[in-house]
Amino acid sequence: MQDIDALRNEILEQVTNTANLDALEQLRVAELGKKGRISGLMKGLGGMSPEERQTAGPALNGLKNDVADAIQNAKDALENTALDARLAGETIDITLPVAPLAQGTLHPISQVLDEITEIFAEMGFTVAEGPEIENDFYNFTALNIPAEHPARQMHDTFYFDADENGERKVLRTHTSPVQVRTMETSKPPLRIIAPGRTYRCDSDQTHTPMFHQVEGLVIDEKTHMGHLKGCLETFCKAFFEIDNVKMRFRPSYFPFTEPSAEMDIGCSRKDGEMRIGEGDDWLEILGCGMVHPKVLEY
Repeated sequence: MQDIDALRNEILEQVTNTANLDALEQLRVAELGKKGRISGLMKGLGGMSPEERQTAGPALNGLKNDVADAIQNAKDALENTALDARLAGETIDITLPVAPLAQGTLHPISQVLDEITEIFAEMGFTVAEGPEIENDFYNFTALNIPAEHPARQMHDTFYFDADENGERKVLRTHTSPVQVRTMETSKPPLRIIAPGRTYRCDSDQTHTPMFHQVEGLVIDEKTHMGHLKGCLETFCKAFFEIDNVKMRFRPSYFPFTEPSAEMDIGCSRKDGEMRIGEGDDWLEILGCGMVHPKVLEY
């Protein structure tokens, strides 16, 4: 791996010598952007041995933080200099009060979905979308859940009244129908995520009738469970910002995957506070598996 100290000194010197905001932004993208040098080094952690990652991971995170802090400090200084110059040439009447402006922020769900999308985009995934009002075929049948299948009892479904043809539309119970629609219109290899709203007749302390899911799908030759595990491990490290994520996979059942598993990550629960990456407790975060051959037949 490239000498991290030398790279840090090189970048920090460039930050110091940058005289305007446009050049500073170009430097930030070149070093910290998705295709930047530091981002490239971070992506290389996945190909290292565990011993190498224990050394390289903290070092790269330190480099990333140092560069980000230096760029932000330089940006603040340049903006303050520009503001001082502008104010020096203006006369401002500060005697009249002004009404405060309401300031909006992104909803936490939107922030999380944006972050998840960005992480998977760095792994080569694209975003696919589908209708929230679905027909029976895409929501159930094409996912290996035929009319007589007992797995339909797992979904408490919102049904619309039947149309003139007797068909009853549903509010999709998961974002899995998007994978079927994508496979119908696209040729492999495929690597998509499908974030979106889903609906079930379920309302209690831990469930709501409307909630969000992010479906993931990979279709390629020789893809196996090892690839799935590696992909999820990379995601957890980036999302929870923890290099050493403790994971376990428990056998499970989903009609549209075989084999199927539930994934848990290590955590601690103490005094009403949960901490990820430490302790002997577990938190279930997702279900996963290999696409069932029956789904591919549809």
